[in-house]
Amino acid sequence: MKIICEKEKIIKALNSVTKAVSSKTTMPILEGILIQTNNNEVKLTTYDLEIGIEYIIDCEVQEEGAIVVNATMFSEIIRKLPNTEITIYVNENNLLVIECEGSLYKLATMNPSEFPELPQINIENSIQIEQNILKDMIRKTIFAVSNEENRPIFTGCLFEISNNKLNLVAVDGFRLAWKSKYLQSKVNDFSAVIPGRTLNEINKILVDSFETLKIGVAKNQALFELENCKIVTRLLDGEFLNYSSVIPETWETRIRVNKENLQNCFERISLISSSSMEKEKKYPVKVSIDIGKVIISCTNQTGDAKEEMYVSTEGKNLEVGFNPKYFLDACRSIDDEEIFVDFGTSISPCIIRPVNDGDYIYMILPIRMKE
Repeated sequence: MKIICEKEKIIKALNSVTKAVSSKTTMPILEGILIQTNNNEVKLTTYDLEIGIEYIIDCEVQEEGAIVVNATMFSEIIRKLPNTEITIYVNENNLLVIECEGSLYKLATMNPSEFPELPQINIENSIQIEQNILKDMIRKTIFAVSNEENRPIFTGCLFEISNNKLNLVAVDGFRLAWKSKYLQSKVNDFSAVIPGRTLNEINKILVDSFETLKIGVAKNQALFELENCKIVTRLLDGEFLNYSSVIPETWETRIRVNKENLQNCFERISLISSSSMEKEKKYPVKVSIDIGKVIISCTNQTGDAKEEMYVSTEGKNLEVGFNPKYFLDACRSIDDEEIFVDFGTSISPCIIRPVNDGDYIYMILPIRMKE
């Protein structure tokens, strides 16, 4: 195998494929990148048995072939080379040689026949969506995916097509994020739960543009296809939460507030809330709603904190406790200037939504306050 390629093209491919390199494995081959040539194209592939990524680049292929090389070492060397053409080939000792101007590196290789094949997916349902739209939808939901492995279904995000609308839903048992978007073309209803880790990596690959990607789903696999990049991932098994049945349709108390002001209040109050000397204890903040104002307060061994804001209020007065991190995550994900915060009782879920965006809902469960 021998190829000559611009560094910029290789780096773009490496930025994508290295996201599927296994970091903890007893199989060294999974720590590698499979490099394969085909006419004037080179395909880079990585696969950790959960997520697999292929990336194709155009370059000058002087000799056909395939090889596996350690992904970390290969990518670090390439990144530090000058921004010009790089020659890569396998020598008579089966070492991968990297040449660029005055630089010369030789790396040990692995047998490409031992590299596991990516699953072949017989797509049953698919959609097309603009990359910037999907990127925004993932950003607004992914933080609510659970990290608890004892409920594996919630470590993923629900992709649901219903009545030509894509719903992305994430839930971790304490909060729920739901973002929806109508699709431009008619598609069948279907649903799949995609691992949160996969979506995090996909979101790093997506670009903020109107370019489209195709998402295809089979029985236990999903395929994301971009212009010259393919991402394969397993799906999570199990029954996802019937999310629409747990979101309150009515409220007892509502505030309308500037999102940035509320976010700033919670960021300041978190300095006290999260600074407890007893690190294992979680100290909630108390949200007190009176006519025309909200008081946010917290007390622990570190000290006391109180923030008072004048806001538009409707309904009953209320006192309720929350984990401030959940409020902050919601505020940081909302782009609108103003939000509604809807409350039921002191023990029922709270709903946060942008004033001008009916396609985004964020729900938080309260924390019981000590008397």
